[in-house]
Amino acid sequence: MTNMNRNIKIHDLIDLVITTLDARDPYTYAHSLRVAELSEMIAKNMGLDNETIKKVHLAAHLHDLGKIGMPDNVLNKKGKLNNNDWAYMEAHPRIGYNILQKLPLFREISHIVLHHHERYDGKGYPTGLENEAIPLESRIIALADSFDAITSNRPYRLGKPYEFAFKEIAKHSYDQFCPFVVKNFLAIRENVPKALDKIIEVAIQPTAFVGHDDLRHSRKQI
Repeated sequence: MTNMNRNIKIHDLIDLVITTLDARDPYTYAHSLRVAELSEMIAKNMGLDNETIKKVHLAAHLHDLGKIGMPDNVLNKKGKLNNNDWAYMEAHPRIGYNILQKLPLFREISHIVLHHHERYDGKGYPTGLENEAIPLESRIIALADSFDAITSNRPYRLGKPYEFAFKEIAKHSYDQFCPFVVKNFLAIRENVPKALDKIIEVAIQPTAFVGHDDLRHSRKQI
């Protein structure tokens, strides 16, 4: 099997998995595409090697795989999550990790997925890693994930403008986000709108609900 055929088969498998999750949560498919695009752009601006960039891209596509194990009343809740809901939500990185660990092809990717909700200040989940102890690939995806969460329309609220999201990301450098990742993300900010606009949106009609806190979603609940 050539490398090209191998890569095509990997992406076909990922597309199958994410499409399956999309049947339960229509937001996830387009979200995974946008997070993968942003993560790859950041990784390239960092000057990372091609193999690492590929890992970032694949892990970003699969970062929310564990949501397939979430109850529907939590996954698609229109409103604020209570403590019990957050307990389910915080389990999704480990569920995704456990699924990916079963396939030798994705074992390295699984560790990136496991840690994509860790915070630079150590207040994330599931393991509370901090600073450079968090895999660099996970730190990249964490930022891209939050940026897209802020700017995307959801059932409970409209997405915020890109400029608002850039300011939020910059404000939370050193606590939620790795400052090195933030620096490289802000360096490509002019290219972000065009890159995201290429990706087809999943139409979701927002309501008047004030919903889940988009930055809180990466903080361990106490």
